[in-house]
Amino acid sequence: MSASTEITKPGGYKRTTVFLLGSLLPLALLVFWQVLGELGVISTLLFPTPVTIAKAFGKLAATGELWEHFRISIARAALGFFLGGGFGLLCGILVGLFRRTERAFDPTVQMIRMIPSLAVAPLFVLWFGIGEESKVLLIAKGAFFPLYINAFLGIRNVDNKLFEVARVLGFSWFKQLIRLVIPAALPNILLGARLSIGISWLGLVVAELMASTSGIGYLMSDARQFSKTPIVFVGIIIFAVVGKLTDSLVRLLERRWLKWRDNYQG
Repeated sequence: MSASTEITKPGGYKRTTVFLLGSLLPLALLVFWQVLGELGVISTLLFPTPVTIAKAFGKLAATGELWEHFRISIARAALGFFLGGGFGLLCGILVGLFRRTERAFDPTVQMIRMIPSLAVAPLFVLWFGIGEESKVLLIAKGAFFPLYINAFLGIRNVDNKLFEVARVLGFSWFKQLIRLVIPAALPNILLGARLSIGISWLGLVVAELMASTSGIGYLMSDARQFSKTPIVFVGIIIFAVVGKLTDSLVRLLERRWLKWRDNYQG
């Protein structure tokens, strides 16, 4: 056995173990759910069995209807996240770096942050119509604040001695930003990205349930009106799985970009 094989084997074994441990609870719940449904303990109209939900998923996938709605929802969520999250990151950096910007900008942002998305959703429909603009902007509103707050906190938590060293070394403002501020605040920024992605999915559901003719949220709303409960569960599972995958992607970036941190791993 080569040295490279000996090195990589424990890592692969660890990943397999983690995956199996994480799968135990969902699989046990699915089996328990299926048994209760077949025994008639729970109503299959309100809680269709996993097998019924899987059949509904297969039928929607075979017709191509599911993939079309899924594509539209992914595009909306991604556009809203990059628009709101990108603007939030930029504003968070500016507010974190400059005290005057904080005094002028932050109080207004904090007031707007306290307004629930459900409260402004009808206004967005009135202002921008039922097209893509209102949906994307509603998602962007939710995605803005986590990245804004975490970028701001990340910069303010940077050790002031690092700025003093940068000034002694003659770093320009841009060089300080790239070499010092962003790397030091990166843990907070990535945490904000994880939160923003989650809130983007929540905003997508709100937008598509209120006024839409396409997307996974619309598919769920239409199924609810016709008591097609399995399709509703299909939509819920899709949101859960895709949300978990996007969160895992950000966590992967955390592990790769923050290798220099020596922190407690549990």
